[in-house]
Amino acid sequence: MSQDNLIKLKCEVCGNINYYSHKNKKKLREHKLELKKFCKKCRKHTLHKEMKK
Repeated sequence: MSQDNLIKLKCEVCGNINYYSHKNKKKLREHKLELKKFCKKCRKHTLHKEMKK
């Protein structure tokens, strides 16, 4: 993954950074990415939001 498009996904329940992903920043400037992913610490599917670098 290229470093300039790399984003961190943080669990909203426990605050753990579990995933790294990328997005097209030219198309999605204002929107923060929100995905429902599995958190190993919570041991369930929770909402993960994009956080700053």
